[in-house]
Amino acid sequence: MQYEKIKKFLDSLENPVDKLDAVMDFGRQMEPVPDGARCSEIAGCSSRVELCVYNGRIYGRADSGLVAGIVAILLAMVDGKSFDDIKKMDLSREFSGLGLQLGAARLSGLNSMIRFLQNL
Repeated sequence: MQYEKIKKFLDSLENPVDKLDAVMDFGRQMEPVPDGARCSEIAGCSSRVELCVYNGRIYGRADSGLVAGIVAILLAMVDGKSFDDIKKMDLSREFSGLGLQLGAARLSGLNSMIRFLQNL
């Protein structure tokens, strides 16, 4: 799913629970990681999260529905961008602009994922 569509959809929802349900739906729609992808487990996440690179494209997976959705949103933000462009992006600010109510553990994991992406 394209990031602008995700953002527009989340902006249309007022109820915080509905937003989190939508995030979990995004995670279920995430493309599977291709065989042969180079994957790294992300330290600092409360769930098991892997971000993977295959043919210059970033993929991800997580063992929690909500975290998979967070991964899906991040991947949509960086899809089609070069690693150099990703380093220049303010992913934290962009993500916080979505208005999701995440707990401290999820935010810590999000920051770990962002650090990983910006160090590719």
